[in-house]
Amino acid sequence: MPHPTTRTHVVGPRGRGAHRHVADAVRAARPGDTVVVAPGRYEEALELARRIVLVAEQGPGTVVLAAPPGGAPALAVLGPDCLLRGLGLEGADPGDPAVTVAAGAGLVLDHCTVSGGRIEVRGPEGAEPGDFREGEEGTSAVLLRDCRLTGARHAALRLSGGARVRIESTTVADIDGVGAVLAGTARLDVTGLRLESTTGSGIRLRGRSRLRMADSRLTSPGRAGLLLEDTAHALVTTTRIETPGTAGLHLGGESHADLTDSRVLRPAASGLVLQDAARLTADGCTVTAPGANGLLATGTARARLTDCRLEDCGFSAVHLADRAEAAFTDCRVRRGAEHGFHVAGSAGLALTDSTVTGIALTGVAVTDEARATVTGCRIDTTHTGIAVASPAGSRIAHSTVVGAARAGLEVSSGGRAVLTGNRVTGAGAAGLLFDPGSEATVEGGSVEGGSGSGVVVWTGARPVISGLRIDGTGRNGVYFAEGAGGLLTSCDLVGTRLPALHLAAGAAPGLRRCRVLDCPAPFGGDGSAAPVLEQCDLDGAPLAFVGALHPPAGPAGPVLPGAPVLPGAPLVPLAPGAVAPLPPAAAPAELPTAEPEEEHLDDLLAELATLVGLDRVKQDVHSMVKLMQAVRLREEAGLPAPPLSRHLVFAGNPGTGKTTVARLYGRLLKALGLLRRGHLVEVDRSALVGEYVGHTGPRTAAAFNRALGGVLFIDEAYSLVPESGGHDFGLEAVATLVKLMEDHRDDVVVIAAGYPADMARFIGSNPGLSSRFTRTLLFEDYSAADLVAIVEHQAREHRYELTGPARLRLLGHFETLPRGAGFGNGRSARQTFQEMTERQAQRMAEAVTPTPDQLSTLEPADLPAPALG
Repeated sequence: MPHPTTRTHVVGPRGRGAHRHVADAVRAARPGDTVVVAPGRYEEALELARRIVLVAEQGPGTVVLAAPPGGAPALAVLGPDCLLRGLGLEGADPGDPAVTVAAGAGLVLDHCTVSGGRIEVRGPEGAEPGDFREGEEGTSAVLLRDCRLTGARHAALRLSGGARVRIESTTVADIDGVGAVLAGTARLDVTGLRLESTTGSGIRLRGRSRLRMADSRLTSPGRAGLLLEDTAHALVTTTRIETPGTAGLHLGGESHADLTDSRVLRPAASGLVLQDAARLTADGCTVTAPGANGLLATGTARARLTDCRLEDCGFSAVHLADRAEAAFTDCRVRRGAEHGFHVAGSAGLALTDSTVTGIALTGVAVTDEARATVTGCRIDTTHTGIAVASPAGSRIAHSTVVGAARAGLEVSSGGRAVLTGNRVTGAGAAGLLFDPGSEATVEGGSVEGGSGSGVVVWTGARPVISGLRIDGTGRNGVYFAEGAGGLLTSCDLVGTRLPALHLAAGAAPGLRRCRVLDCPAPFGGDGSAAPVLEQCDLDGAPLAFVGALHPPAGPAGPVLPGAPVLPGAPLVPLAPGAVAPLPPAAAPAELPTAEPEEEHLDDLLAELATLVGLDRVKQDVHSMVKLMQAVRLREEAGLPAPPLSRHLVFAGNPGTGKTTVARLYGRLLKALGLLRRGHLVEVDRSALVGEYVGHTGPRTAAAFNRALGGVLFIDEAYSLVPESGGHDFGLEAVATLVKLMEDHRDDVVVIAAGYPADMARFIGSNPGLSSRFTRTLLFEDYSAADLVAIVEHQAREHRYELTGPARLRLLGHFETLPRGAGFGNGRSARQTFQEMTERQAQRMAEAVTPTPDQLSTLEPADLPAPALG
């Protein structure tokens, strides 16, 4: 409320008001007064030394305050709590400040424009930058709300000292330099920023500055989208960095960035670049179509990525060099011109429960003195699945390699690896390949199908293999080259097209308790070989080597298409400024895990309410929240808690929001104090069930342990229970889950999801399930109106707008859309929106000079073709 003694001063350019100049009105104003400015252009430099409100009488776009020649800014703020609403501020020189805010001063720009110069904010020297997790709000010295900054040189916004600035729903465009520069201990909080077309980086942080950014979009920065140096820190959520001139995110020095649910699209160089001792944590992020690497880490940089996607990379999707360390969990790498992961120098990689597919060279290549641990991963459609050429020691466990053109798993010359419980199917030349001078141990697993041999052991190699099953390979089960050896224990060779074992001259492997079944012959090759057999059998009879070998049909040696990639070759050029490899050093300590930010129950329930449709589910969740609040109150009063099972069944068709609600449910339980972390771990049958006896229990336990403190979401849970009954490893996974749910009943919530008709079979498969899953939430299919709302939400998110006729036509499209097996509910809505944007893009390409409104408008003609009929 204004102070009762405050006054209003009117300014008019032609004497219509009490003052002809804004400066005169400002000098006459007392603290708290309001200056109302009539439309016009006022060429003067203002100084605000006390709390004053400046307002454009007829709203934004009607008043311009232009700095006169001579270097003074259009506005200099020297006092606190100054407010400008609806004014345009114009600098005299694009390279100079148009607005300056002194240390200790405060300014709010509301619906203002700043052009032809930057905003410069100086804060008190020596101030601490603060902690993002403090939950500070409203502490900014400067607030920009619904503003536009354009036409500056060097920078649109410069913060120094301990400056505090908050930006809301603001556009920064056409800057000949950097969008925003932070130095010292400055802090910038950004929501809804649209940064477009800078010749330099989008935002640059130096010193101990801090950036918190959410729901923003950085388009076409000339260099990096975000550039962090020194010990700067950025916390970025739901932000899109599109078409940067170099990297999407570039970290150097000891800087640190946390990314959540953000996207980097089409960077000219690498998507994420880490140098020196930088740190990166990314969760739910995507890097698409980088010109170089998806992630490049050098020096002693550290990265931890969870649930991230790296797609269509011009070089290797991930390149780790020097002593960099990276951990990837539940990530997807798809399509790439070189390797999926290239680990070089003395770098280290931990890859868990991830997928690599469609890679031109090797899914995971470990060279130099690097090391890798690969657990529970799937490598699909690559030249070579995983290749280890480093003596540092790598471990590949419980992973699947499918359709490798050359070899599924290769230990190259000088490489050392332990391969445990892996499955290789459909390899073109060899399931497992051991080069001369390699050192390998194989424990369990299988090699199935493929046009080559199951295992190829080159001259001088001596692998130790136990419990391996080789089944249905296109050539030999195991090919031993001249002078090769090794030990095979308790291995099965079944249904090979050529003799089970090819023994070249001088080969001397040992075979202990191995079985040969349904193969054309047990041995082929050279009679001078000297295998040592112990308790082996051929189709149930004792197996003996008699020297009369069967020559193989076709070429004598294994077929290895394509030239091998030489270990240590410089496969990926480093980004400009990357340091040269350093000498090996001791392994660094494990990366810290960031604690999730505190969330309030009311905010989460409001977020639930914003979900499209799902009225019945929302009501059920609200009821459960009230019940759990009552349980807590009873416990705090010293009363016994009623029996309460937090585990749930989500029954519904695909695309009905089950995963979204599950993720929100975990956060609600965290806010209620019933879960430590509230995070979501999503799995399906492939993540829980192994390929052989003894594999399923540990695999299920590993997935369960990752969910401790949060929610384990089992998609298509019914697939763990065969419809026809009988023994299945899925039943072992169910039994393991029941035991773990009992052992950790207060520290995890399990949600089983799937088709409504199939979930009853799952619950009935084990008495322990029916006693723990006592509540089912039914996710009904979306109505046509719901699907339209989803499309409109997608449109708003991507800055499109549907016309009224397009909305009506879209409603009719969804009302007539067949709802058969291929109908995906929300997924179908998102696919429809994508197709609409593609059709609109084709339509705009034919326009001569489309306006911005046309570029952001979706018409009936943009709907999928069936809806137009």
